[in-house]
Order: sequence, then C-alpha cells, then structure tokens
Amino acid sequence: MAAATFKIWRGERSSGGYKEYKAEVSEGMVVLDAVHQIQAADANDLSVRWNCKAGKCGSCSAEINGKPKLMCMTRLNTLPLDEPITIEPMKTFPHIKDLVTDVSWNYKVKTRIKKFTPARGEAWNASQDDVDRPQEFRKCIECFLCQDVCHVLRDHGLHDEFIGPRYFVYSAAMEMNPFDSEDRLDDLKSKHGIGYCNITKCCTQVCPEEIRITDNAIIPLKERVVDEYYDPLKRLFKIFK
Repeated sequence: MAAATFKIWRGERSSGGYKEYKAEVSEGMVVLDAVHQIQAADANDLSVRWNCKAGKCGSCSAEINGKPKLMCMTRLNTLPLDEPITIEPMKTFPHIKDLVTDVSWNYKVKTRIKKFTPARGEAWNASQDDVDRPQEFRKCIECFLCQDVCHVLRDHGLHDEFIGPRYFVYSAAMEMNPFDSEDRLDDLKSKHGIGYCNITKCCTQVCPEEIRITDNAIIPLKERVVDEYYDPLKRLFKIFK
C-alpha cells in the first residue's frame, strides 16, 4: 500500500480552490475510492455526487488531471501517482459545491427536442439494420462528459443555441427510427446548432460507453440537414415543384 496526493477542488458557486489530501492507494482502487477515503478521514463535508459505482449511472462525472472522466471508472494505476492528482468539477455546468455541478440545463434541453411521433396508417415493417443502427445510442448513461468536453459549450458558452453531443445522440436515435414520422431537420439547423459542431471527436473520446457519437450520430445528422437544405439539385427541384 502506498500513499498518493490528491488536490481536490473545494468551494461553493465557483469560488474556492484546491485543497491537498493524502490517501492510501491499494491494488484495484479507483479515484472514487480515494475520494471516499478522504471524505471519511479528513473531509467529512466534502460534496461529491455518486450512486452505482459501476459506471452505469453517470453520477460521478468530474475532471481528473484536466480530463472529463467517471471517477468510479478511473483506476489509480492508470494515473501518475508520483505527482498530485487533481480532481475538480465539470467546467461546462454551474458549480454548486466542491465536486458537484448543476446539470439541470441538460434536462431542459431535452424538452426542446420533438418527441417520437409514430407513423400512422402505415405497416410497421423494419429491417434488422434499422433495428441495429440506433442500438448503441441507447447505451448513453447521461454522464454528460461529452457535453462537458464540447468546445461549443465549454469554451464558447452557447447553451442557448446548441444542444450538445448527448442530445444529437438522442435526436439521431429518433431520426433513424423507421417508425418515427417527425421532422427535426429544421430544428437541428435553426434551433439546435448542429452547424457549430466541427467534428473534432472530443465527445467520442470521453464517452465511457464508447458510443461513436461523431461518426454514427452527428455526421449522419449533418448529412441529412445538408441534403435537405443545401443540396443544389434538391433546392432547384423545390423551386419547380
């Protein structure tokens, strides 16, 4: 068993700073184990959000050494223990206390997206490909790490104009459903800001469920918007229709 140093952000409503703690590290430990050890021994009032400790609830999202991660899925043996490990709250969302942020904006965004609308008067027939294609989108645990790392939200703060990667995944799941009849393309273009995404794949890189957010959700949605509104032949056809 060895000791490691942790610099944990302490404070409320964005005010505060790092406080240094020591924790004993043993084989198999994850960052959340160390945080709980510190909370029990040295910082009883440390605020941290967690639930399942199995990488399936998305509650313990934080930034570890500057990278958005789940604390319960980040093993300490993958980090350089010879230097302090920094743990801080997600930067994209309003800070509440210590490692806890207010992620309620995400749930408000979801209400702005047109819901699944079943097609009427048609036979509900689907190929296996239609069934398989959106399956990975349903693995999302809403940890919001993809939202946290997205530069449109993180660096530019365009929360009123951009719904973020998580909700492009949500939109794609419905758009690719053969039984859905709703048209979301105009909203994606005009209200949800899909044009702001420059497909850097930063969201894909942090997804703990390894959802191919950029390749399988965002790019196909971009293609549909381009086909509908910017394809010169289609625009010409609409003029003479």
